[in-house]
Amino acid sequence: MDADHDGSSGRGDSGSVHEDVRPQAVSPEPVGPDAPAPEAEAPEPQVRAVPEPPAAGVGIAGLSFGYQLVAALALSLIGLLACAQVAMVFLHVAPSNTLTKQHGKTVDKWIYPEFEQNWKLFAPNPLQQNIAVHVRAEVAGADGRRTTEWISLTDADADAIRGNLFPSHVNQNELRRGWDFYVNSHDDRNKPNGLRGDLSERYIRRIAMLRLSGVDLGGTVERIQMRSASSLITPPSWSTEKADTRPTYRVLPWWSVTPDDLPAPRDAARAEEGDK
Repeated sequence: MDADHDGSSGRGDSGSVHEDVRPQAVSPEPVGPDAPAPEAEAPEPQVRAVPEPPAAGVGIAGLSFGYQLVAALALSLIGLLACAQVAMVFLHVAPSNTLTKQHGKTVDKWIYPEFEQNWKLFAPNPLQQNIAVHVRAEVAGADGRRTTEWISLTDADADAIRGNLFPSHVNQNELRRGWDFYVNSHDDRNKPNGLRGDLSERYIRRIAMLRLSGVDLGGTVERIQMRSASSLITPPSWSTEKADTRPTYRVLPWWSVTPDDLPAPRDAARAEEGDK
């Protein structure tokens, strides 16, 4: 029996090796200040969120072709309606003109009663005529006295403005405002209607003499006369409006030229500025 027991301790009947099932003594780990610190556990790796890819399209671009076509047509229709509304309101509040006379009923049907307007954009009426200022002079020369032809000061200003990207403020407004100043301070018989009548006369005379100083008239200017030529603007070909485009003139009396009306020489003007 002992032999069988000793022989079976390492190998069984089938020749397989059997593990030793007896418990083994476990040596206790040292406890105390000298005990080695336990190994720190490795931190778990942080997982970063991967951003999602952008959508294939945003807004109208994200729609299918059919919906894109419908959206484009709707936006176009809204834009056309907005432009038509602005144009109709402008024609309604604008003063009477050839376009409103021809299509006035259509404009009124669009405006009333939803968008009624009772005020005017321009008051009382925009200028619908051309006004040119002319001057002629009585010149004393070697062959005696003579009167020049009418010289258009307005045409000279227009020639200086056309094709000029930066036209002078003098060419645009000096003569025009000077003439308006005279007309508004005088009646139809060229009599002053206020205290500024004499000032407007002297101002318009000096403008004329300043322009004539650059023209060789063949003598000394002793008197000048000015006039305005007003003509209505020609209506368009499709308009039924009739307008007499022949010019009408407003002729002023002759004025004697005084030294105060003459432009100062450049040297004298510079000396006067230096004294100031």
